[in-house]
Amino acid sequence: MNKYDVVVIGSGPGGYVAAIRCSQLGLRTGIVERAEIGGVCLNWGCIPSKSLLRNAEVLSLFHRAHEFGISYNNLEVDFGVAIDRSRKVVGQLTRGVGSLLQKNKIDHLQGNASLTGPNTIQIEESGESYEADHFILATGASPKTLPSLPIDGDLVITSREALETTELPESILIVGGGATGCEFAYIYNSYGVKVTMVELLPKILPNEDPDISQYLERIFTKQGIEVRTNSKVLNFSTEKGKAKVELEGPNGKETVFFNKVLVATGVEGNIQGLGLEPLGITTERGFIQIDDEMKTTAPSIYAIGDVTGKMLLAHVASAQGVFVAEHIAGKNPSPLNYTVIPRAVYCQPQVASWGISEPQAKELNLKFKVGRFPFSANGKALGLGEGDGFVKVIVGEEYGELLGAHLIGPEVTEILAELSIANLLEGTVKEVGLQIHAHPTLSEAVKEAALAAEGEAIHI
Repeated sequence: MNKYDVVVIGSGPGGYVAAIRCSQLGLRTGIVERAEIGGVCLNWGCIPSKSLLRNAEVLSLFHRAHEFGISYNNLEVDFGVAIDRSRKVVGQLTRGVGSLLQKNKIDHLQGNASLTGPNTIQIEESGESYEADHFILATGASPKTLPSLPIDGDLVITSREALETTELPESILIVGGGATGCEFAYIYNSYGVKVTMVELLPKILPNEDPDISQYLERIFTKQGIEVRTNSKVLNFSTEKGKAKVELEGPNGKETVFFNKVLVATGVEGNIQGLGLEPLGITTERGFIQIDDEMKTTAPSIYAIGDVTGKMLLAHVASAQGVFVAEHIAGKNPSPLNYTVIPRAVYCQPQVASWGISEPQAKELNLKFKVGRFPFSANGKALGLGEGDGFVKVIVGEEYGELLGAHLIGPEVTEILAELSIANLLEGTVKEVGLQIHAHPTLSEAVKEAALAAEGEAIHI
């Protein structure tokens, strides 16, 4: 039986990062993958969707070309080419991850793995068994299905099918107003598809600050996306090749026909077939339960990433993977603070945030102040023709510490890092405001929002 120090099950952004870090620390490491190297994020999630979003951004600019004094005739759009481009990006990165695994002398074990003991696994396809001192479960998650909307991969689809379908529907119902729903709403709308979004909760992006969610809903409506909050799907059937959907919302019930339905209502952990129950590994609501050190209830087995249900984000999985590798190697890594981990949504305008929202600060009875600055007063944003959005910071009243940051606007997923670093270094809003920023830049809005919290903003 082959013996390893660590075997990682799953090669997504948590799994492959954990494996590489284990190898860097001198641990003999193997990684098991049942499908494509890179996992769902690289192959069927984060990366191909961002490629399509870039296509949508370019097309949106064409639709606004007259604003820039540009005219054209006979604009042609080929969604199939956009899909092909996204697959090429995926292919390049997949090959890159494979090379990294080889470079770090990590054994790639192909197939479905199941735990046969606290220190052993078996690969279903080959029947081979492997022993390890530690296992790291990084099996990810799969789209959650709804009883009222059975997935058939054709009329009713998940994000997986959306990322490989080359033909555009005339209309689409997107069920779920989270990050995935918002990103696909923007993509399809940019390509001229009639988009209706249904969200059960009172606002889209329900985990974001209400000011952000409300602003994005207004922009989406302006773009032509129909947003229905406090709404749900009651019944579904097919009629003449279309989806016949009964919706219920604040104005009552309504039956609407769509060419396609995209279900984006969250995910559930990939825990089936792992052999968790015989080892007493605790799960809850379909996710593996872990402690602050990513340990499961089995001492030799860790779990990271989406399978744990903790902040379903690729960079969280990667950070957890590094932590576990260093913990196993005895490096005593610092615990993860999930509150300050950044979040990002890549529709247009982009959304980025970390920390607590304004309502959360009130619920915690914190003494705080708010700084806010609009991109409509930022020279670079106006020059780009992207004046929608704002930067909002939540600041402790007594010491000026940064408690949260909430941004919506052009490239905010990139400029958020400045505030994250300030928080990491225990900087104050005063120090952010004192930092000289190049002019004209989008990041000047961060400086002005910081100054606004102190009542010192210059340009508003």
